[in-house]
Amino acid sequence: QVQLVESGGGLVQAGGSLRLSCTTSGRTFSSYDMGWFRQAPGKEREFVATISGSGGNTDYGDSVKGRFTISRDNAKFTVYLQMNSLKPEDTAVYLCAAARAWTPSSRRVLQGYDYWGQGTQVTVSS
Repeated sequence: QVQLVESGGGLVQAGGSLRLSCTTSGRTFSSYDMGWFRQAPGKEREFVATISGSGGNTDYGDSVKGRFTISRDNAKFTVYLQMNSLKPEDTAVYLCAAARAWTPSSRRVLQGYDYWGQGTQVTVSS
């Protein structure tokens, strides 16, 4: 069982930046693909970004491409989401997810992940 704990959320003005962190309990962290999703009130959970176990491959949702950067530090069992040029529409609960290497499905969809964190709130004021 892998436990995921997100941190780094908060209130920021439009145009500002935040860095989210997700720390895991698993010693085999480098074998997991990791992802970030977000969910705003009344909306479906939305794909934000994903990164492969080695960190060599990344992918982003269209709404954040060019503004957000996903990265990982396997020695610290942590994945990060650097968010720049934040907009009010980025306001949501941001959730971290982990996918075992053999789990099928695209890493852009919910079904592609095996473990989820509780989320951290990000609020962007205009």
